Amino acid sequence: MSVTDRILITGAAGYIGRQLAARLVTTGHEVLGLDIRVPAAPPCPVIECDIRDAQLASICRERGIARVVHLAAVLADSGDRARDYDIDVNGTRNVLEACVSAGVRQLVVTSSGAAYGYHADNPAWLNEDDALRGNPEFAYADHKRAVETLLAEYRAERPALGQLIFRPGTVLGRETDNQITRLFAGRWLLAIAGSDSPFVFIWDADVVDAIVRGIENDARGIYNMAGDGALTIDDIAARLDKPVLRVPASMVKAGLWIGHRLGLTPHRPQQVDFLRYRPVLANTRLKREFGFTPAKTSAEVFDYFVEHARARGRL
Repeated sequence: MSVTDRILITGAAGYIGRQLAARLVTTGHEVLGLDIRVPAAPPCPVIECDIRDAQLASICRERGIARVVHLAAVLADSGDRARDYDIDVNGTRNVLEACVSAGVRQLVVTSSGAAYGYHADNPAWLNEDDALRGNPEFAYADHKRAVETLLAEYRAERPALGQLIFRPGTVLGRETDNQITRLFAGRWLLAIAGSDSPFVFIWDADVVDAIVRGIENDARGIYNMAGDGALTIDDIAARLDKPVLRVPASMVKAGLWIGHRLGLTPHRPQQVDFLRYRPVLANTRLKREFGFTPAKTSAEVFDYFVEHARARGRL
């Protein structure tokens, strides 16, 4: 690619968006951000715009955008499923239409390992050819599956728009603070009896490096994104020096049913599978075909996160 290619990042004010924009700018790329809010001191110019806005196509055309990195998504369930779907799926549709209309050459999308779904019969290690079965009861997983279905339709119907899709595992870094990391912040770790609840982690810097590599190599394809190996809930507990509380799934479901009825939690009984059947991502294709080996293993990513979270008094 030419370093003069203009790159648009949706979700530029977000956790990965800011890091990616800063990295691209420092390596000489011309970058424009787009987000529903303009952050303080952004690393690149940021346009305040919703990804569902019809003006997105005009922005891409008028700014001469050649590549789009689509990071914007709803990460935490807002409680309004229709709204979240509209942002995630219809918003992505609008991004795709804008890219096609403006003649964008490459679209890079961060999907998620959650698109595979949380199922008892998932393979021990999921590869990119395994079925995407994002659970309807998990808005995030279901929407990622729907987005990938949409992307597949555009690959078939609009092949001139090259697609590069990453499916990350759990992203961790120096300052990560989200609903996943909060699982590790209590005095004990909750586990579902009979399940190892394995996690695969990817360093946020590796996510950025892989995206930059994909842009600079004009890459296409679909790749899982995870560090080598996985950590069970017992591995994680040992690293945190915390006990594991193992509870039968039926008891957790009962507690969630009561808690949800009383308005104490947004989570429903069927969502217990989020802890019980976590998708474990194989990174073989990322390394062999895409040519990128994450700098940190899953264990090293977690240890790095723990070190910095403890320094900030978060664990």
